[in-house]
Amino acid sequence: MKLYGYWRSSTSYRLRCALELKGLAYEQDPVNLLEGAQKSAAFASRNPFATVPMLEADGRDRAQSMAIIEWLDERYPDMPLLPADIEQRYTARELTYAIATELHAPLNLPVLKYLKNELGHDQQAVDIWYRHWLAKTLHPVEKRLAQLGTRDFLFDAPGLFETVLIPQLYNARRFNFDLSECPHIIRIESACNALPAFHRAHPDQQADAH
Repeated sequence: MKLYGYWRSSTSYRLRCALELKGLAYEQDPVNLLEGAQKSAAFASRNPFATVPMLEADGRDRAQSMAIIEWLDERYPDMPLLPADIEQRYTARELTYAIATELHAPLNLPVLKYLKNELGHDQQAVDIWYRHWLAKTLHPVEKRLAQLGTRDFLFDAPGLFETVLIPQLYNARRFNFDLSECPHIIRIESACNALPAFHRAHPDQQADAH
């Protein structure tokens, strides 16, 4: 398998977390988003979305991180990212998709560039935008975690939810989002970041970060 991604892309980060948790070997081929490499004719001919990550696996170029992660879990059922119990699977998806669908779209790089370049907002205004949408989703996620009485992870071990949560928290800290009202989220983040799999997936550990 070969992963085409960018070191600080949250969607690339979540896919690295999934690959590491499942113990799957993969190569990496960096795609520099700041230079627009994802929009090149060569890359877009393989991935019409012109986005990262893209995973080359089983003779096919696969786009869209959430679809890739669920494919990985079906294709390689060992070390599952979703629990066996149907209600636990629902809970994992409820929280995971809250973050993946409500936060990634308004907070990704093209949107932030549009706010600055086309709409003329300064960085302070962009930061306010970013933190507003984080609060709108992370605070309800925190409340749900409190209802569930979670401990180190959503369930017994990190899975789908954690692979999506941890990259979003990395971005939240970059934008100085106040997480003091999210003790359950912080506890899960701390437990995940103590694991080798999450350490290897961290942006700072990627070759294109340097």
